[in-house]
Amino acid sequence: MVRLVHNLKELFKYRVLIQSLVGRELKARYRGTVLGFFWSFFNPLLMMLVYSVVFGLILPARDAAFHTPLLYSLYLFSGLLPWYWFLSSTMESASVLMANGNLIKKILFPAEVLPVVTVTANLVNFLFGLPILFLLMILFGGKFSFFLLFLPLVIIVQYIFCLGFALLISALTVHFRDIRDILSNLLTLWFFSTPVIYSLQLPTIQSSPTLRTLLSLNPMTHIIEGYHYALFYGQRLHWKRLGITFLVSLVVFWIGYSVFDRLRDSFPEEV
Repeated sequence: MVRLVHNLKELFKYRVLIQSLVGRELKARYRGTVLGFFWSFFNPLLMMLVYSVVFGLILPARDAAFHTPLLYSLYLFSGLLPWYWFLSSTMESASVLMANGNLIKKILFPAEVLPVVTVTANLVNFLFGLPILFLLMILFGGKFSFFLLFLPLVIIVQYIFCLGFALLISALTVHFRDIRDILSNLLTLWFFSTPVIYSLQLPTIQSSPTLRTLLSLNPMTHIIEGYHYALFYGQRLHWKRLGITFLVSLVVFWIGYSVFDRLRDSFPEEV
C-alpha cells in the first residue's frame, strides 16, 4: 500500500504529460473524418437511436416509468453514455501498451500513464456527451432535479473503477494476448448483465431473487443506476449501494495497479 501511494505521487508529477497525451488522443481519434470532434456526440446518439427503435418501438419496455418511447430514449441515453465510456476505455486499454511500445522503450516515464490517458480521454468524451443529454431532456420532457448535483460522485466512482480495470487489462494483455479476442464477447455479456437497456423494476427481475442477486454483484449495475437516479428519475441515489461500489472500485484499482506494477519490468521486452 505504501508503494502504491508513493507511485501515485510520482504519477501526479506527470500530470502535464497526461494532459498533453489526452489532447493528442482526442485530436487523433477523429482526424481525417468529416464530422471530426462531433463524433463524440454522434456515436452514443446513434447507439441510442438503434436501441430506441428496437426496444422502444418494436419491443416496448414494460416499465411504468417509460410512458412514451421518448422517455425510454432518455433512460437509454443516460445509461449508454457511461457504458460507452467504460466499453471504450476497456477495449482501448487492451492494446494501449502494445500500440505505444516505442514510447515505453525509448522514453522514461511511468507506463501506467498510457491507460490513465485512455480512461481520461474517454471521460472527456463522456463529458462532451452530457450537454446533448441535457438538451434531449429539455426536448423530451425530462426532469432536472436537485439530485443532479450528485452526478460528479457517480462519475468519480466510475473513473476509479474504469482505471483499475484498464490497468489490469492492459498489463495482462501484454502477456496473454488472447484476452483481446475474448474481451468483446465478455463485454457484450457484461452489457446485457447491466441495466442499460432495461430497468431493474421489470417484473421478471423483481420476481426472481436469484436474478436480483446476480445483477447486484455487478459493480456496473450500481454505477449505471447512479446515473439513472441522478439524471432520469431525479431521485435520491442509493447511497449504500453506491458506497459499496466505491469500495469495490478501490479494490479493483488496487488489484489492477498491483498487477500492473508487478509486470511493468517485462513490458519493454514484450511490446
